[in-house]
Parts: sequence; structure tokens; C-alpha cells
Amino acid sequence: MKGGGIENPAFETPSSDLGRRYHAGPARAGTGFAAPAGPGPGPEEGPCGWGPCTPRALQPCNNSEGYLVAYSLLAILQGIVVNGLINISISTIEKRYELNSSLTGLISASYDIAFCALSLFVSYFGERGHKPRWLAFSAFMLGLGSLVFSLPHFSSGKYQYGGKLEDTCQTAENTFANATCSASTNSSLHKYLYVFILGQLLLGVGGTPLYTLGTAFIDDSVPKHKSSLYIGIGYAMSLLGPAIGYILGGQLLKVYIDIQIPKRQDTTYTKVDQDDPRWLGAWWIGFLLCFFAIWLLIIPFSCFPRHLPGTAKIQAEKISETHDDGSQVLVQTNNFGQSFKDFPMALLILLRNPVLMSLIIASSSEALVATGFATFLPKFIENQFGKSSSFSATLGGAVLIPGAALGQVISGVLVSKCKMNCKGIIKFMISTCSVALILNTVFLFAKCGNEPFAGVSETYNGTGTLYNLTAPCNANCRCLRSMYYPICGRDEVQYFSPCYAGCASYLFNNMKKTYHNCSCIGKAKRESGSEDLLYEAVPGKCPTQCKFLPLFLTFFFFAVVFTFMATTPTTVAILRCVPDKQRSFALGVQLVFLRLLGTIPGPILFGIAIDNSCTLWDINECETKGACWVYDNERMAYLLMGISAACKTITIIFVVMAMYFYKPPPVTKALPRKTPERISVIRT
Repeated sequence: MKGGGIENPAFETPSSDLGRRYHAGPARAGTGFAAPAGPGPGPEEGPCGWGPCTPRALQPCNNSEGYLVAYSLLAILQGIVVNGLINISISTIEKRYELNSSLTGLISASYDIAFCALSLFVSYFGERGHKPRWLAFSAFMLGLGSLVFSLPHFSSGKYQYGGKLEDTCQTAENTFANATCSASTNSSLHKYLYVFILGQLLLGVGGTPLYTLGTAFIDDSVPKHKSSLYIGIGYAMSLLGPAIGYILGGQLLKVYIDIQIPKRQDTTYTKVDQDDPRWLGAWWIGFLLCFFAIWLLIIPFSCFPRHLPGTAKIQAEKISETHDDGSQVLVQTNNFGQSFKDFPMALLILLRNPVLMSLIIASSSEALVATGFATFLPKFIENQFGKSSSFSATLGGAVLIPGAALGQVISGVLVSKCKMNCKGIIKFMISTCSVALILNTVFLFAKCGNEPFAGVSETYNGTGTLYNLTAPCNANCRCLRSMYYPICGRDEVQYFSPCYAGCASYLFNNMKKTYHNCSCIGKAKRESGSEDLLYEAVPGKCPTQCKFLPLFLTFFFFAVVFTFMATTPTTVAILRCVPDKQRSFALGVQLVFLRLLGTIPGPILFGIAIDNSCTLWDINECETKGACWVYDNERMAYLLMGISAACKTITIIFVVMAMYFYKPPPVTKALPRKTPERISVIRT
């Protein structure tokens, strides 16, 4: 019988494999499907342990809280490696193994490539598998990937850092080996690129089950009104990983790459310190530490049963909110999804679900903005507000990480406490995205102009030309444009390097480096009591006159909070709008689109926009174009604001479309109490 009334329960198909543990249970209210029931073998709810070995000490952890702790620890360690240590070590790896930025970009993309290639298959076949054991496999692969990523350090030999590099003005009669264009010495170090790619591919394989099967297992094991809270906590914990990774990696980079700095007798070599451009830090230690820590998590995941105690009862009491497009009738059949031949049909069902696809595109648009700012927010702060790279990275992390974590926890608590249904969750997402769009206007009024820069925004005291670093005052210094080491002159003008400022010497006064005999630096704009200090400069950029940084950080923090307040509700809405048997698969589909449309193109699009605002490029002696040294601050602010506003507008449009398309299942009365016995007799 087809229709909106109550079907004959004798002919209904089970809605979950969980029903195998009990003969029949009460029907789900509000659906046309009977309670989970049906034949079929498979591991069921059970004690925590390994086969017949079930230590009593482990049983207090055999619940959703115990699983959430293990899940959170694995998510934190995955974030430390993938989004923390790798990002902060990539520039060191470039220098050590002679790789250019395009090749290190390939290393970074390898994780997403592996994730996209496997996500659909892992989420499809893992849905009916032993999810905790899939998480044990995830921990194994993540640990192995961390180990492989650190291997090049142990097989590439000791780091040879060469002779001293001078940053001051070198007269024509002095020999300066680096001033001429010459082909680099043939080296096999670049071949380690393939080892790094292999490590990232293994990390991608390990990360796939974590955010598909791991998240679906949480939703399986807790009541519906608590699902958003648990998922929000898990996602928030995953954001601690990058923060810890940046802190840990930053401290380890202060340690010399080979632990001990070699002592050389040759006078052409000098001892390096952290201020020396040749310094490389011990990037590899963090990966080894994470390798051991992640493999320890294999133990708890391998001891969890297939379903936590009480899961069957929780599933029986849930009310289905699956989008009513008729596909659930096919999906709920006993044999659907058991073999690979059902894979195309299962994928087609999800792709034809307008609610699911609208939510996926909306979340992909938000991911594009999030990954773009995660990558380039420190650069934006550094250039807009004249801060150092390290301080800008610290400020960026202090805004992004707590804001994202707070937003996910708040949204999880609100959805849980208010017991929102699927449509209520979608409305909540519309409101949070709208507030985030309004806060995005901070780029319009919290931007800064460029500070005076010799050879870029103004001439050298009336000599030379704009956009030309060379002037009569430094023409004989044989300066390198590849050595960007900004200094601030006493005339409150920034110079590209001590060499381009014409500084011939430097001294250390009270542990502070100062430059002297600078031929390009004019007189101090402010009166000074000591004439001999008029031609001095100090390392670093000139202090900015812009005072908008606190205002920008405040508005941007709340923009991040409201942006990430839509993340947990999106996941919960996706889990609710698809049939039970396709929840893990739906998350796999979402994560594929999230990477193809969000996390992969996001940094690329933001990078193109930032490069488009460049006013001074690094062009070395071989006329090779490198990095950008100076940007047009206002143009950068407008471009980033435009991209962010456009993506958030797209997000709101597709969330509204999801609410428009959503069609809840027909509300029906609960079946009589004798239904279970009736099912039992007919099935017998």
C-alpha cells in the first residue's frame, strides 16, 4: 500500500542493523517504518575488551562519554600533525630540501587528494562495519603517516649551512659571492619530495574514517537532543590540534635542526643563531612525538564493541526526520548497500537529495572562507597593522582557534538545549550566517594605509624613482633583492634592508642591534639631543600609525564565532535529512565536496587576491620572480572582504534553499503495543 497512512508493519523493512540485537521494538513515531528488526549476523552491543578478554576496569569507559574522550584525543592529534606541524614546518622543509613553493603546495594538497579519493568508499562500506575498529585503523595510518613524514631528516645527512651572509652595504671591491646569478649545485635533496607526499597520503587515509564514521558513531550512540552537543564538543576539540601544533612547532623550530650546532674550525664558517637566515629548526621532532602518541590510541579504539550498550534502545526511540522524497523506501530494504553494486544507486540517492546538496554547497562556501583566512590572516595582520610575522601568527591563532571552538560549542549547546528539529536547525543556520555577513563589514572601516617605504611609496630623499629600490645612495652596495630584512630609519621611513639603506656597519647596544653610517637615511623628523644618532636605523618595520587593530580583532573574533556556529548544526542537519543507513555515506559525500569546493580552492583564491594587491615583487639576480614584499593595504582589504561577503551570501542562499526544499516525513500515530509480537509471528 502506498500512501501517507500507517503501513502494515508485517511488510516494513528494518531501518537499522541495530535491531538485530532485539527481536522487535516499538515503532518510531512519526514515520511509516516499523522498529528495527530483521535477520542477519554481526557483532552487537557488548562489553569493552578484546574478544573473550573483557577486563572489568575497562567497563566504566564503555559508554558515549568514554568514546568521546578517545575520539577527541585522536582529533586533537590529527589536527596537531595535519593543520599545525606541517603548516609551520613547510618553509623550513622548503629550505632544507631545496623545494619551491609550488612543490610544497603539492605536499599540502596530497592530504586532500587522498581524502577525496577514499572518503566515499570508506564512508559507504564502513557504515555497516565495526566503526570503532575503523577508528583504530585511522589511528594506525595517522601514526604511520607522521613517522614517514619525519624520515627524510634521518636519511638526508647533516645540514650544511655554508658561509656567512652579509646584510650591510658591501663596497664594489669586496667579494660578494651571492651577488651573481649561478645555477644551484646539483643535489638529490629534492627527491625527498616523494617521501613527504607519501606521508601526506597516509595521513589522508587515516583522516578519512575520523570525520565520517567517527562522527556518525557519535550520532548512533546518543539521544537525538544530545547529538549536537557531543558532535560540537568533538569538533571543538579538533580545533585545539592546530593551536597546539603551532605552539609546539614554534618552540621546536627554536632548536637547531640537528640538535647540536656544529663547531667548525674553518674561518669562512660562522656559528648560526635564530636571527641568521641560514638557521633551520628541528621540524621533525614533533612528528615523532605524535607518531608514538597516536599509536597509543589504537588500544582504546580496538576495545570498543560494535555498538555501545543502550544504542538499540536509543535508536528505537528516535523520530526520523529524513527528507521525504521516496528514496528511503529503497534504502531501508535489508540487502541494500551490502555490496558494491549498490554504490552508484546509493550515491545517486544522495546527490538527488536537494536538502543535502544545498547544505553541502553552503558548508563548502563557508569552508572556502575559513581555510582562506586560516592561511592568510597572519599575512593580512602583518601588512595592514605593521606587526612582525611571528606576532601576527600569534594574533591570528588567538582569534581563529578560540573563536571557532567557542562557536561550535555554543551552537551545539543551543541546538541540544532547545531540542531543535531539522527545520529549526536550518533556520538557526540562516540567522548565524546573516550575523557573520554583517560583521564581515569590519574590513571596510578597520583598514590601514601604507607606511612610507623608500623606493616603493616615496623616493630616497628626492633621489631615485618610485618602485625602484636602487638609488644613487646605494648604487655601489651590490644589494640583494632576495634578502628582505626591513629596517626603520630615524627619518621614520622603512627600508627594504640595511644594504638598501646604505648602512655600512652595525653595533649591539644593550643587546639591541642598530645600524650606522647609513647613506640613504635622512635626518630625523623629530628633534634628537644627540647628533651622532641621526643616521641610525633599527631592525624591523616602522611602527604603524594605524590604531584599528583592537577594533579589527574584536569584530573579526565575533565574525568567526558566528561563522562556526553554523558548522555543528550543518552536520546534525545532514545526519537527520538522510536515511539512517546513509548517514556515514552522506558525511563522506559532504567532505568530498568540502575539499573540492572549499578547502582546496580557498587558499588558492585568497592567494590570488593577495598577490593582486602586490606593489613590490622579489626579483632576484637571475630575473626570477619570487615572493611579494609590499602590498597595497586598502586593495587587499577590499578584495578579501569581497570574497568573504560573496561566499557568505552564497551560504545564506543555499541554506534558505535547503529550508524551502525540506519536506518532513508524514506524521503518523504510534503503532499499537502488540505490534512487536505481530511482527514476530509473521516473520517466523
